Amino acid sequence: MTEMHVSLDGSELNAVERKLQEPLEAQLTSALEQAANRVADQYDGQSEDEVVSWIMRETRDGLHPDIAEGFAPDDDKLRQVAQAVMRGERFA
Repeated sequence: MTEMHVSLDGSELNAVERKLQEPLEAQLTSALEQAANRVADQYDGQSEDEVVSWIMRETRDGLHPDIAEGFAPDDDKLRQVAQAVMRGERFA
């Protein structure tokens, strides 16, 4: 199983967000892992771009709407997750 961790740049967060950084990172990581595993379960040869979009939709669907709206992961990192899904990897 592949492990992932969503990290937020503390320098870009306001004071309230910094106080909530650790639990927010945990929530985002969990939502992304669950989304990647759901996509992996249903993956059937879609292109990388389709998998990236699919993972984003699934991740946002698993988050509170306010959090989902602000979720903007690094594209290269998200592509790495999509590539792992396409290789059949699972996430813990």
